[in-house]
Amino acid sequence: MEDNKITQEEQDAKTEKLPIPCYVFFALAFVAIIIYIIGTSYTPFADFFNRYIASIVRGTLATITNLLPLSLAEIGVICIPVILFFVIRITTQKYSSSWKNVGVFCLIMLSVLSLFFSLFVFSFGMGYHTSSLDKKLDLDKKTVSAKELAATAEWLIENVNAGIDNIEFADKSSSISPHSIREMNLLLLDSYDKLDDEYEFLPSLHSFVKPVMLSEPMTYTHISGVYTYFTGEANVNTNCPDYSMPYTAAHELAHQRGIAREDEANFIAFLVCSSSEDSYIRYCGYMNLCEYVLNALYAADKDLWEATYKKLDNRAIYEMIAYNNFYEPYRDNVIGEVSGAINDAYLQANGTEGSVSYGLVVDLAVTYFHKNIEN
Repeated sequence: MEDNKITQEEQDAKTEKLPIPCYVFFALAFVAIIIYIIGTSYTPFADFFNRYIASIVRGTLATITNLLPLSLAEIGVICIPVILFFVIRITTQKYSSSWKNVGVFCLIMLSVLSLFFSLFVFSFGMGYHTSSLDKKLDLDKKTVSAKELAATAEWLIENVNAGIDNIEFADKSSSISPHSIREMNLLLLDSYDKLDDEYEFLPSLHSFVKPVMLSEPMTYTHISGVYTYFTGEANVNTNCPDYSMPYTAAHELAHQRGIAREDEANFIAFLVCSSSEDSYIRYCGYMNLCEYVLNALYAADKDLWEATYKKLDNRAIYEMIAYNNFYEPYRDNVIGEVSGAINDAYLQANGTEGSVSYGLVVDLAVTYFHKNIEN
């Protein structure tokens, strides 16, 4: 009996305790849940929190990770197999001796997930529940007609054509960027500085987009850029036609400033690029938005689309053809389908219309044209 008692005492002594940081993570998650409930129910609170609280968290994370030339988030993804190896090893050595220890390990893993949830709420999640961008820009957003789409497309085409003589092109192919990624980033930040002064809802932030090392494999996922809220980094896929990169970078930098909805980040990217003092960055802004509007016009009225499309400079048409040719080898694959499904589910879970929301920038473009250009 004594031996059995000693054995039980020894077994109890080996029972692992939940680390103190785990209690902190759970407490943060509890607060985050309350904030999330309030924010999803009361838009003014979401506006305030996203602009004045979450912006500090995003800015702090961006400032810290900006010290690294590489993407910390990408390094973390690459290291997942190593992380899993050590997690499994520690689990089998330290937490498999009893069911109590297994329970402790499960609580530790749950606390880590709780931390990621808390970071999402405190840094980025409220952005999905703020006032819509059309209200912030004082635009009367509404459903648009094919004629309105055509008028907006013609305005964008005029701007594309007006600056295209300053752009270098490969023979009947893509444009060639005159900028390194760093130069591009500095030009975008200059434009953001102007918008930050004009629009109070955009916080001032000096940070750099991070080029993804594994950009070509990333292309198979159909992802051109990603903002990682838990590191505060704006990451861009560099395996893409040159003219799409400034727009993508500006889009991810918009996320970094709390513009969470995809259509709104797309429109902010246009405002940033089109207001640049650099001719190539401006061209990229008008060209990318023009493609969105032309695609919507094609779906609405093919005859009107054809008449409008013909007004594009041939070099811009070659640009779009080269873009489609570039992505053709990456278009149909299982990785892209799975990645698209996950992204669509994530966006819908946060109250948007899923991946379709990327194209809703067209409504903002038409409304902006009517208010600021046509009138």
